[in-house]
Amino acid sequence: MIRASIVGGSGYTGGELLRLLLDHPEVEVAQVTSRSHLGEYVYQTHPNLRKRTQLQFCDPQTLQPCDVLFLALPHGQAQGEIERYVKLAERLIDLSADFRLRSAEAYRQWYGHPHAAPQWLERFVYGLPELHREELRTARYVSGVGCNATAANLALAPLVRAGLIEVEQPVIVEIKVGSSEGGAEGNPGSHHPERSHVVRTFSAFGHRHTAEVIQETGLTHVKLTMTSVELVRGVLATAHVQVKSGVSNKDLWRAYRAFANENPFIRLVKEQRGIYRVPEPKILVGSNYADIGFELDEDSGQVVSICAIDNLMKGAAGSAVQCMNLMFGLEETLGLEFPGLHPI
Repeated sequence: MIRASIVGGSGYTGGELLRLLLDHPEVEVAQVTSRSHLGEYVYQTHPNLRKRTQLQFCDPQTLQPCDVLFLALPHGQAQGEIERYVKLAERLIDLSADFRLRSAEAYRQWYGHPHAAPQWLERFVYGLPELHREELRTARYVSGVGCNATAANLALAPLVRAGLIEVEQPVIVEIKVGSSEGGAEGNPGSHHPERSHVVRTFSAFGHRHTAEVIQETGLTHVKLTMTSVELVRGVLATAHVQVKSGVSNKDLWRAYRAFANENPFIRLVKEQRGIYRVPEPKILVGSNYADIGFELDEDSGQVVSICAIDNLMKGAAGSAVQCMNLMFGLEETLGLEFPGLHPI
């Protein structure tokens, strides 16, 4: 059995990670830390885990060596203690934003301050298996993925891989997100009376996840626009892309089918009948699947490429467990095959 521990297990992502690891047939969860809930049973914070575990939150200073250490800390904390954490486990997966970017200069540009451990940035593999599967098989250190960046990258990946994008033209990705993206700690914007029935654009340009999309796609003219909608879980990315002259529907079908066929958690959704004709976050709740789809305007050469995910799963904990499977030579889908619920 793989002995796994979680640092920072009281947040939404930590709770999802714990849920997945407790049901994983090859994993034993050794320790879960939380300073704010020290000594409490984890099910008191994550009530869906009642009768699933008797683990209690422990102090991070009491962590023992393990096979894989997951860091589910607030952004900025892991980089300050990375030297201590890597001594506790041969393999480490950090779900925060601290090691997603390969460049210290890019980190300073997008996060507004210097990185505390820039020498570690290039040692981490970006934790999206659909883009870095082979590197993950031999990786010791893996970064988390931004949920919005995940949806944007997966929407764009079929077009990028097939070389269909007119790269000098702007790529605009409109991203709609649910409230759980704000984390377990409340703020005035997440207060229910202020957020309910809202469709609120909160970042027209300059969202920090843009840096991940630029890094992973190689596209330089990318802009992300963030809008909050009335969901708890879910991200819907709608990318507006100019494709090269002469690109046809047949070319797009070939590119999207190839990408879906290569990746066990990518589903192509492009139906002529029924309610769910295009990707929709609602039916992905609790699932590690990412649904992608597209539409081409043949007159203009404009493509709308769509990706829907659960932000806490494919956008965070699910991808982290998928990476763990690859790192330990396990079946990539192990412990992650739940398809979601319908209706919900």
